[in-house]
Amino acid sequence: MAPESSSPDMESIEIGTIKDVEPWARLRAALWPHHSLEDHRAELGRAFLSGNEEAVAFIARNAAHEAIGFAEATLRHDYVNGCSSSPVLFLEGIYVRPVDRRKGIARLLCNAVADWGRSLGCVEFGSDALLENSASHALHTALGFEETQRVVFFRKPL
Repeated sequence: MAPESSSPDMESIEIGTIKDVEPWARLRAALWPHHSLEDHRAELGRAFLSGNEEAVAFIARNAAHEAIGFAEATLRHDYVNGCSSSPVLFLEGIYVRPVDRRKGIARLLCNAVADWGRSLGCVEFGSDALLENSASHALHTALGFEETQRVVFFRKPL
C-alpha cells in the first residue's frame, strides 16, 4: 500500500510480514518497554502473523527501506468505550521513531488502518491511552479522534 502522500524521508507503508519481525519487535519494545524482545516476537506471531483476519499491522519504511514506525489494529466485537457499533476498528498501538516524528507518518499509518477497517464494514475507530499519557492524547486529537470518556479500573484480589 502506497501512502496517500509522503514525507521526503518516507518510502512506503506496507502490511507487516514475517520479514519485519525483528525491526517491528524493536519498535514495539520502544513503545512498550516493559516487555522483552522475545515477548514482542511471540506476540507478533500470535496476533498478527498467524493468519488472524481480524488483526492487521502496517509498517512505515523510510527511503533506505528501514522500518521507522508501525500501527497495529484489531476488530473488536465486545463493547468499546464511547462506541455504539460492532465491530469497532481499534488502534492497539502506534509508534514512530522520535527522529521521524512530526512528518505525517503517524497520520499515514492511521489512514492505512482506517482504510482497512472501512473495507471490513467498520463505521467507528476506537483507541485508548493511559490517563497520564498526554503525548498520546495530543497525537489522538491531531489524528482526528475525540475523547469520549475517562475510566479508572479497579482490582481486588480474592
